[in-house]
Amino acid sequence: MKQDLLAEADAAQPPRTEQLGAQTFVLRGFALPQVDALLPELRAVLAASPFRRMVTPGGFTMSVALSNCGALGWTTDLAGYRYSDRDPHSGAPWPMLPEAMRTLAIAAAAEAGFADFDPDACLVNRYVPGAKMSLHQDRNERDYSQPVVSVSLGLPAMFLWGGQQRSDRPQRVPLLHGDVMVWGGVDRLRFHGVLALKEGRHPVMGPQRINFTLRRAG
Repeated sequence: MKQDLLAEADAAQPPRTEQLGAQTFVLRGFALPQVDALLPELRAVLAASPFRRMVTPGGFTMSVALSNCGALGWTTDLAGYRYSDRDPHSGAPWPMLPEAMRTLAIAAAAEAGFADFDPDACLVNRYVPGAKMSLHQDRNERDYSQPVVSVSLGLPAMFLWGGQQRSDRPQRVPLLHGDVMVWGGVDRLRFHGVLALKEGRHPVMGPQRINFTLRRAG
């Protein structure tokens, strides 16, 4: 299938940097050398706090399943969007932010020109075919001076990179296995989303896309 061929081609791409905005970068293949270290950490996080599909304040059940690790985790229910220091399903603290994830995020932020990034929250999303993310801003964090670092694993996704207004027409950006996207500064509150994931099977991750996004939330 076409998606399988795209996924297999991910690892063959030489690392390179693409600039999408004044302070927005896609670091192609940046995470590939760390995948073997990331996957056991990811499995441990999900064993402690499994994926779940949360409900938005408007009563919509998200098509993307999520979990968290770090001191704070992003969550949503009928009461609103927010960060919490505990998993609402178990009442226990979120799993600790694994070192390989943290180190990768700090290195990617530095590569994109954001020194001294200190993440305390990591949102882990699971996309299966048909799952998508509507245009939104990341604005539940307290400090917008820190960037957002987003790591893609598994099936290719079409990322929507918009403007400062929801009505701005978004750019379509393919994100492949091992790509890391970093944005901040003047681009920190730009709207973004993900088109519905297409059918396929990635040779490492299977029929899914795992995306984890690190931020300074507290």
